[in-house]
Amino acid sequence: MEIILATTNKGKLRELQQLLTDKDVVLYSLDHFQPVPDVEETGATFAENARLKACYYSQQLNHLVLADDSGLIVDALDGAPGVYSARFAGTDGPDRDQENNKKLLSLLKDIPDEKRTARFCCCLCLASPAEILIEVEGFVQGVIAHQSKGENGFGYDPIFYLPDRNKTIAQLPYEEKNQISHRGQALKKLLAKLEPLLKNQ
Repeated sequence: MEIILATTNKGKLRELQQLLTDKDVVLYSLDHFQPVPDVEETGATFAENARLKACYYSQQLNHLVLADDSGLIVDALDGAPGVYSARFAGTDGPDRDQENNKKLLSLLKDIPDEKRTARFCCCLCLASPAEILIEVEGFVQGVIAHQSKGENGFGYDPIFYLPDRNKTIAQLPYEEKNQISHRGQALKKLLAKLEPLLKNQ
């Protein structure tokens, strides 16, 4: 089964490709196709944005499309950055992750450890040009660290601390991260629902 992942984010593509290595699925990113206009992510939730992207790109490209919308929910910030996680600091380009992390740490600088709880959420939507086929979500719980640590991962991974492992997500080997990450949890649910579709090819 060939599926287009509705992103040009190489980190997301690599993560999902690693999680699909033993499945009969070939995953491509939008970079493999002629450019189409971006869809405006107007959803109020991760699920709504994933649905918007999956339906839009599947119709534009006439193909199966898997869309991911994910981000960070920080309790002390009333759920922010939420659906604005990727553009939290208003910066695009290679410095975006660093600027997002810097802004978040600045907002939390006076917040004590016990109130720095947070969770990553990932919503996945698989759509054909005609219909939505599968929708799932996954979470991982943690706290926001006081400084960045680790080189693996992307986004907020270097400041997302896992107390039970005494490490940030960015300090974990990729294989371990994929087992516990919000994207990994969502993909496990997706694969369980995808198996019948693979058998019917």
